[in-house]
Amino acid sequence: MTNTLFDGLLSVGRNDPSRRFAVLPDGRDYSYGDVETVSARFANVLVSLGLQPGDRVAVQAEKSIEALMLYLGTVRAGGVFLPLNTAYTPAEIEYFLGDAKPRVFVCNPKKRDQLAPVADKAGAAIETLGVWRSPDESAGSLSDKALAAGEKFASVERGSEDLAAILYTSGTTGRSKGAMLTHGNLLSNAEVLEKSWRFSAGDVLLHVLPIFHTHGLFVASNTVMIAGASMIFLPKFDADEVFRYLPQATSMMGVPTFYTRLLADERLNRESTAHMRLFTSGSAPLLAETHRAFEAATGQRILERYGMTETNMSTSNPYDDERRAGTVGFALEGTELRIADPETAEILPDGEIGVIEVKGPNVFSGYWQMPEKTASEFRADGFFITGDLGFVDPDGYVTIVGRGKDLVITGGYNVYPKEVELVIDELPGVVESAVIGVPHKDFGEGVVGCVVAKEPLEEDAVIAALKDKLARFKQPKRIVFVDELPRNTMGKVQKNVLRDAYKDLLGGA
Repeated sequence: MTNTLFDGLLSVGRNDPSRRFAVLPDGRDYSYGDVETVSARFANVLVSLGLQPGDRVAVQAEKSIEALMLYLGTVRAGGVFLPLNTAYTPAEIEYFLGDAKPRVFVCNPKKRDQLAPVADKAGAAIETLGVWRSPDESAGSLSDKALAAGEKFASVERGSEDLAAILYTSGTTGRSKGAMLTHGNLLSNAEVLEKSWRFSAGDVLLHVLPIFHTHGLFVASNTVMIAGASMIFLPKFDADEVFRYLPQATSMMGVPTFYTRLLADERLNRESTAHMRLFTSGSAPLLAETHRAFEAATGQRILERYGMTETNMSTSNPYDDERRAGTVGFALEGTELRIADPETAEILPDGEIGVIEVKGPNVFSGYWQMPEKTASEFRADGFFITGDLGFVDPDGYVTIVGRGKDLVITGGYNVYPKEVELVIDELPGVVESAVIGVPHKDFGEGVVGCVVAKEPLEEDAVIAALKDKLARFKQPKRIVFVDELPRNTMGKVQKNVLRDAYKDLLGGA
């Protein structure tokens, strides 16, 4: 019997069980043989808890190798893995469990008492999973049961169309939606990333991303596994730990915030990164300034790519050719990408801004329990409407200019925030900016720039500096200075937070 995702991911590692899979900061070495046996232990426990093929396993736990093995054990048992952000509150967890109706809910041992009523209300068995620290200390009820379970498990047969995971979208504009990802979605993306980014069994990935998100769980971990490579599996990004382990690594995947923090550290230089083969960035836009500064400091050009929860990775800058700052490269092999008019769905020529639409084996199968929403997000010919706005330049590089919901319509004119942000970011003294639209009594919306500055700046001076660089309707009516831009755990600027904070600024609410 074939379990499409698990068998595909372990196709290389199974040939050499002694091959190293992960180095852990507690001193443990994890082999591919360990991956096989520990995932089998978790699969056995889940089946003993009543898990049937297609049942959901919801997990809100600290990052650990055990949590990663639980993901694989769920897949092997035919279940659907549902990772939840560790920052979610009990009220938020109640929504997710009520919507997904998991068979099992796994949480941090310290949160069991608080979350047990939530799990009970959803009809889910509650188990706990912490970070394993010593043979004499429990790492949670599920881990204890796994240690006592058998090391053999006949993986449940699952085809490419069967669900492997549900990941909930951030829900910044209404109810969070569960994106259903199949075995085929995840395996095909791992295969194309392995090829596109030249991953091999000799690679060592410095893994510093969370694993409740597609970036750390699928892009990083799945790509390592399918190549038979290894990783240094750290609990979080910490500059000291990064520089401690960097000499052992060949690649690192990160979000823009990681790279800006590394740039502020004097240990980042050509010598400390000379052995590195690849740095990639995603989950949020990488400023062109950061891209150039990193190259100046290290001689390495960060490879930026683009994807989303619903599509996995869709585009990437090339490995061998020019990695163009400010762009996300080309559509990945097997993925079709086009730019369409958001209102008419007319396909637009290169250079024109519209909504990005993609189609391919990487694209999810729909939203959990939302057939009408699913239908509304796909064109008749199968293309998924991402909601991201962008354009394709004459050389074929894709540039993202913002989310459709971030588009500012002022006096009937469309303003793409990214265009204004790029001009603001070039001004002396500006670290970064975020442009939003807020209610305006005459224009419907007015443009407002939220600016992080490294030195004192005057609002009038910034506005004056933009007058000759932007059309009048694009010019901010106000500039507000903030200590930092609000971001989610993956580094994306939360413009909805800014819009709410400054909704009354122009008196048009």
